[in-house]
Amino acid sequence: MRASLSSYAQDLATATAMPALDVMPEKAHQPAMSPSHHGHGWDASGAPTPMHKRLDGKVAIVTGGARGIGEAIVRLFVKHGAKVVIADIDDAAGEALAASLGPHVGFVRCDVSVEEDVERAVDRAVSRYGRLDVFCNNAGVLGRQTSAAKSILTFDAGEFDRVLRVNALGTALGMKHAGRAMMARRYGSIISIASVAGVLGGLGPHAYTASKHAIVGLTKNAACELGAHGIRVNCVSPFGVATPMLINAWRQGHDASAADDADADIGLDVAAPSDQEVEKMEEVVRSLATLKGSTLRPRDIAEAVLFLASDDSRYVSGHNLVVDGGVTTSRNLIGL
Repeated sequence: MRASLSSYAQDLATATAMPALDVMPEKAHQPAMSPSHHGHGWDASGAPTPMHKRLDGKVAIVTGGARGIGEAIVRLFVKHGAKVVIADIDDAAGEALAASLGPHVGFVRCDVSVEEDVERAVDRAVSRYGRLDVFCNNAGVLGRQTSAAKSILTFDAGEFDRVLRVNALGTALGMKHAGRAMMARRYGSIISIASVAGVLGGLGPHAYTASKHAIVGLTKNAACELGAHGIRVNCVSPFGVATPMLINAWRQGHDASAADDADADIGLDVAAPSDQEVEKMEEVVRSLATLKGSTLRPRDIAEAVLFLASDDSRYVSGHNLVVDGGVTTSRNLIGL
């Protein structure tokens, strides 16, 4: 791949914020976190105290939880004491992850655009654990990245519908069935992964942008209704994460052989990017961010979701937590 860094930057505008279906796990080169970041305190003698488990005993479902940001969310939930059901269309990855995390993690195949699948995932969690405390709508797709697919003048209606069925309808179905399961206990937290493309124009393809705006709107509306039943509804909007899906979107946009391929899409068979590709994409994202000195990675999104899932945010509802280093709120146009 001979593209220059500038060409990465030009194309990042079409795929800046990643759907959570297929994203890159944390890289080993991420700066080490201090003990306090991991939740440890210190006793009077200066020795670290055990980590406070912010989801201890809670039951959670994470859609699209087999890989990427979803996997990061699952792992962090488990670390903080949650019992987790991974709901994903990737059987092999989902079952392997569940098996690696122990007996309190299960897997159920779930296509979030199919209501029966979503309902079955919720029923599985409730039948196994007796209740549902947290539901994370994380599954999503970006859609094709060909020039025709990205233009409002030439987009394919079927492609548009497919993206909205997964991203918008899938989120609505998650809210519906999670809300039903949570109402009896008058307690619960529903978190959806939106995007900076749902905050500001020009940061994603049209179908993806429409779907992410829909998630933000659904979050606010559902919070109005479900708040009466003690259920909080929030969303998280990430900026760009150097994921296989994002990098593959760049590849697809530059692949002449895919330019007119109506079947070209970004799904489960995304080739794993090289470390060099990941580093290059992270450099592009850092260059576009207002906040300097940090690199956005899946763990950062998982931490935001953990906050909204836990009782630390017990009076937060209807909120879109934007994790973007200030990209959507400010532009330094006068050289400050």
